[in-house]
Amino acid sequence: MIKIGSLYAGVGGICQGFINAGAKVAWANEIDKNACVTYRANFEHPIFEEDIWKLNPENLAKVDVLAAGFPCQPFSVAGYRKGFNDDRGNHFYRILDFVVALNKPKVVFLENVKNLKGHDKGKTFTFIEEAMKANGYSFSAEVLNSKEYGNVPQNRERIYMVCFKNEEDGTNKYAKHFEFPEALALTKKVEDIVDDSVAEVKYFYGEDKYMFGELQKSITRKDTVYQWRRQYVRENKSDVCPTLTANMGTGGHNVPLVLTTKGIRKLTPKECFDFQGFPHNFVLPATMSNSHLYKQAGNSVSVPVIKRIADSIFKAIELGDKA
Repeated sequence: MIKIGSLYAGVGGICQGFINAGAKVAWANEIDKNACVTYRANFEHPIFEEDIWKLNPENLAKVDVLAAGFPCQPFSVAGYRKGFNDDRGNHFYRILDFVVALNKPKVVFLENVKNLKGHDKGKTFTFIEEAMKANGYSFSAEVLNSKEYGNVPQNRERIYMVCFKNEEDGTNKYAKHFEFPEALALTKKVEDIVDDSVAEVKYFYGEDKYMFGELQKSITRKDTVYQWRRQYVRENKSDVCPTLTANMGTGGHNVPLVLTTKGIRKLTPKECFDFQGFPHNFVLPATMSNSHLYKQAGNSVSVPVIKRIADSIFKAIELGDKA
């Protein structure tokens, strides 16, 4: 069985995707204490609640795949596009430390925001590619949208990078067999995820809200998702959920809105996790505040997309070992 080590694990979206593809997670690392609470509620393998700069990779079990959904902020619009000039950009260098210390795993899997590809006129992305190649790896990358590659009704574009370790002679028996998954028809709908039985008052908008009149006028369909944008309502024209973001935990207006038979309300944390494709029995700790759960869902990845990429990785490994 292929073993995975996961850096910047969050609540385990990448781990869950690889598990769904048949892998075993040997260990994970995450610094956010609240994310670790949710992680431990769902997985039995060790998670090291530690600053990655203090975690000693020499003490970790060797793995076949090192996965890292490293911090998005330096490469996103929200992070002012600072890239490696932002201290957090140096996390990629830290990943390279782990690659070397773990005796160069067969595969390094990286995930980030799509803006990484164009940051600094492509220089940041080129640096990452060249650094992986200099360390003896192939490099393949694609921007995939969850609604097109995961049968998840969420408009979420992320860049995924898959790197296979070269042989000593410089050839690569795995990379030549790897292809990113092909697009899928989207069959899952917003209405398949939105729970019409939700009745808790805290999720609903009523006449006491200053924007209620505008919400009532604009939110008219049950088959799509809306957002309140300061002074107006934005309807998703593709009938999917807009990109879930970490700032959903900072205020109700950042949480997407839906229309149900009981009225207009924001998505529940459970629905947000469902829009990310987590298993329906994924545990959200009862002691965890909704603000933290919203943040955790927004920070995560779409599990079905990870699973499909993992399937392609494992197929390449199988074919390469047979050759």
